[in-house]
Amino acid sequence: MKRFKKIYIEITNVCNLNCPFCPSSRRRNAFMSLPEIEHIFKSIAEFTDFVYLHVKGEPLMHPEIDKILDLAYFYKLHVNISSNGVLIDTVGAKILGKQALRQVNFSLHSFNKDLPVFQKLNYFDTLFDFAEKAVNQTKTIISFRLWNLEADNSENLLKTKNREILSHIEKRFNISQIEEIITPGRGIKIQERLFLNFDLLFEWPDLNSNNENSSGFCHALRTHAAILADGTVVPCCLDGEGIIALGNIFSEDFSQIINNKRSLSIYHGFAEHKAVEKLCQKCSFKGKFG
Repeated sequence: MKRFKKIYIEITNVCNLNCPFCPSSRRRNAFMSLPEIEHIFKSIAEFTDFVYLHVKGEPLMHPEIDKILDLAYFYKLHVNISSNGVLIDTVGAKILGKQALRQVNFSLHSFNKDLPVFQKLNYFDTLFDFAEKAVNQTKTIISFRLWNLEADNSENLLKTKNREILSHIEKRFNISQIEEIITPGRGIKIQERLFLNFDLLFEWPDLNSNNENSSGFCHALRTHAAILADGTVVPCCLDGEGIIALGNIFSEDFSQIINNKRSLSIYHGFAEHKAVEKLCQKCSFKGKFG
């Protein structure tokens, strides 16, 4: 059995949007080179079958995304991509039909009709066209995401901020009154391998946060880990600034990194429902796991 269900790989930390729910990275802008990506794939192939090309940044901005998918297939890795979808009109043809591509998640909550980039695009029709080609011509799964619900105001948000988005989906896929059939954390099956998923807006952990809780459980280093654009290995995809730097995969063996003193302290701490790292203590996401 392979240790991790998935490993996040940030092939770039550069994004073409500046969404309020995703803090901009303070790290140096970077795009991984193909040799760097191949080194990572080769290093982690024995630890997982699934890679997610995302931490921060927009993965479709990587100019060699098609070659990255070919490398993943060579190393028998299945790829999930999370994207705002802005570039799918120009990049879609490069990734459609790639055998390594398991799933593409489109974050529809990135949509802001007041931004010039969306005013220039036929955004929804372009996404829907790609989605239909993907599910009809390939085995790729498509998920449209609305991860901006609020625990105490979900219904109102759906009827206001998300109504325009839902209207486009309802019209294209002949669905009516989506608000009446949704539950945060669950999804709607539109058709085979095509889903609409809803969830609550999550807060990125911040060392400056006033919230702090040293108790709790997380799956970090148990079911997943993440690798940032400069090669820094971190426990999970919410450490977008590399605060809990466990090592660097370009200079250290991955196995040694995930089994070093700091990594094992995190792992065994959560086994006892204790958050040993300050960033983990500040993270509210662990509350989802009890």
